[in-house]
Amino acid sequence: MKIDGRRALISGGGSGIGYAIAKKLTAAGARAAVADISFTGEEEHIFDKHICDVSSGPAVDTLFAEVRQSIGAPDLLVCCAGRGIQEKLTEGDPQKWSDVIDTNLLGALRMVRAFVPAMLEAGKGDVVFVSSVAAHKPHTYGGVYAATKAALEVVAETLRLEVLPSVRVTVVAPGVTDTNFFKNTISGFQTAESIGYGAVSPDEVADAVLFALSQPQGVSLNHITIRPTGQPF
Repeated sequence: MKIDGRRALISGGGSGIGYAIAKKLTAAGARAAVADISFTGEEEHIFDKHICDVSSGPAVDTLFAEVRQSIGAPDLLVCCAGRGIQEKLTEGDPQKWSDVIDTNLLGALRMVRAFVPAMLEAGKGDVVFVSSVAAHKPHTYGGVYAATKAALEVVAETLRLEVLPSVRVTVVAPGVTDTNFFKNTISGFQTAESIGYGAVSPDEVADAVLFALSQPQGVSLNHITIRPTGQPF
């Protein structure tokens, strides 16, 4: 399936992995719309930008209308919006947990519910979920974040079964990645450097996404794990 001429929507596309994916897709010939809670103003002016907090149902409804007007119905959806949190389960803030779940999991579900029906009607499309190696490796202080990513992968596999054979579903699970993710966690103390395994770049993760999307339509890469070679999990 060619990337050229496709219409893509990337949530969490204002920075980090989402921004790298948007740039790669645009360079490959797609018309991309990106959605995020804010933009720095330094982004390249190569795609449509939309303010949207995916944790809000009405905001996703507004995004749906705006994107349909700006680029038409997307045939490629990348769910990348997410937040990190590091808190001890016996001491953490349940409201913060709720905020993370509402963004990382329910936000992706809202995007699927809004944008995938048009793909089914057209008989083709791709959905990419950006997960994490944490989905399969619980770690201290990371239980809530890991739980959202584990649930996201269950959602992805369920969606794959519900939309086959017309829509492909891919999960990309990065390990430590050199972005502002750790800086923007709701609460936490780690950095890519402090973890000590090295880091992959957002562009390298985006290349993995592009590789999956560039396969023939009859071929699906349903799960890709990409991480620094020195990362043990």
